Amino acid sequence: MGAEAGNGKEEAKMTGLQGTGMSLPGGSRGSVRSASNDPELRQMLNSLKSSKSPGVVNYGASWCRVCSQIHPHFCRLSNEFKNLTFIYAHVDECPETTLNIRYTPSFHFYRDGEKVDEMIGAGEERLHDRLWLHS
Repeated sequence: MGAEAGNGKEEAKMTGLQGTGMSLPGGSRGSVRSASNDPELRQMLNSLKSSKSPGVVNYGASWCRVCSQIHPHFCRLSNEFKNLTFIYAHVDECPETTLNIRYTPSFHFYRDGEKVDEMIGAGEERLHDRLWLHS
């Protein structure tokens, strides 16, 4: 762990939405829940599946240019589709749970505890339409 120049304080490792390196305008995070590690993501997925409510999981990475472009839109849409649970999982922070994710961004849609759809790649209108379909 490195020390910040001049004050000797250790830098805190940022995880979840704060650690994405993606700049998000104030208030744009919406109601997105972020998983910072594998146990947290497993707990969120189990909760989503047991709740039987519709939801979407965005699998992305800070180094993925397309993920950085769609992520602010994903966060804004969480305010529009309030009946859906929105979860963000960084593939590098949750390596065990995201082992089968081959492309970023990937969006998995859940309904009644089951994965019912998947969308690979971005596109604001495409994501909006898919969320509308599953809400």
